[in-house]
Amino acid sequence: MKQIKQSATFFSQHSEWLAQFDCTTLLSNLLDLYESAGVYIVDKNQQVLYWSLGLEKLSGLRQEDVIGKTCLPEYTIVDASSDKTRLIKLSQADGSKIGLNKNTQVLFDRTGTFAGGLGLLTVPPESSTSMLPAKAASSSTKNFNGILSRSPAMRDVFQIIQNAAETEATVLVRGESGSGKELVANAIHTLSVRHNAPFLAINCAALSSNLLESELFGHVRGAFTGAVKDHDGLFQRANGGTLFLDEVAELPLELQAKLLRVLQERNYIPVGGSHSIDVDVRIVAATHCSLREEVKSGHFREDLMYRLRVVPIFLPPLRERREDISLLIWHFIEQHNDNRIRVIEKIDPDAMKVLLDYRWPGNIRELHNVVEYTFAVGRGATLRLSELPPEFREPRVVNTLKVSHSHNQALTPEDEMAAIRKALEQSHGQIGMAASSLGMSRATFWRKRTLFNI
Repeated sequence: MKQIKQSATFFSQHSEWLAQFDCTTLLSNLLDLYESAGVYIVDKNQQVLYWSLGLEKLSGLRQEDVIGKTCLPEYTIVDASSDKTRLIKLSQADGSKIGLNKNTQVLFDRTGTFAGGLGLLTVPPESSTSMLPAKAASSSTKNFNGILSRSPAMRDVFQIIQNAAETEATVLVRGESGSGKELVANAIHTLSVRHNAPFLAINCAALSSNLLESELFGHVRGAFTGAVKDHDGLFQRANGGTLFLDEVAELPLELQAKLLRVLQERNYIPVGGSHSIDVDVRIVAATHCSLREEVKSGHFREDLMYRLRVVPIFLPPLRERREDISLLIWHFIEQHNDNRIRVIEKIDPDAMKVLLDYRWPGNIRELHNVVEYTFAVGRGATLRLSELPPEFREPRVVNTLKVSHSHNQALTPEDEMAAIRKALEQSHGQIGMAASSLGMSRATFWRKRTLFNI
């Protein structure tokens, strides 16, 4: 009642000043101030008219998914008795609940008829002050051993990770570049009985065949020029733990045979060595392509494929996890906010719309890079559209030439060079986007750029 009296006093004392504005301008400016808070407006039929970006973060429900639709029971504003603060359990997009303070104000038209209401949702003081659902909801749902998600598409993935971690089975993770395959491997290791032993990772596409063999299996002194002392490979250093082989489809055929021996016999011979070394290592491999197709094309051993994909896990790309985009954006924003170079408190609606509509060919890695870009080029508490990379403000070319990996449709080196240059041009130099448009991993794309001196 005190707040109502204060409002009435303000309007009576400043009526002449208020007369210079229309109600639309005042309401628009007021809502802009509350953009980072959980504010919403419903009409007399409980249809949502306004849904702030802050409420997107709290509820996990996007503006375009709720505006114009009947609100959920938790949001209803029906009579004057609801004009008070009370604690509610708010349903989120993944079905979980979060406790919030709900403060509402009923609105009446000029005839005194109920016309709708305004709602304000805030995190109780004793709860986390973060606006991120990942911290407001249960960690088992939102933060699965470092993997942030509220998408239903990830529920089965989490369950398979949990179940596979309880066994010693070899796991093959398939997903696009930047989708978080190493996070999956790390989660499997963390949840397994091997969690106190080493977790080591290597990208099989990043090294030449000779260097990769030495890095994986080690070498003895004098094995080759420059081998001045014995070198323990990753298998020996990861003994008792887990070894993550990223982009395993890029493994040369001669090393595939050696890897198969390790999986079958649990031992290997270092480069230049004469005696085998016993090893106890769990393998988690990852690839962005189909190993079955690589087998058909003669690039991968069929027996090794079956050894690696005992438990296959398919990681959906970010464009199929639309519910996670705003969650991850705010997660990375909070990480960079901690550096205090710039503190972002809200995102301009135009910028958020572009971010939510973008297809993210580079997945989570690209999203993180975009957030980092905004911190580098922009200043102020609001992230604006003008601070996003150029490709977010220009028409995107969707018909990008794809490089065929099939022997029947092999491209000439000249064709590949032209395709790589075109991809870089169309992606404005974004490596992840260019590689994805050509169906390559970042490592393969980098290797071909080096080969062609592009």
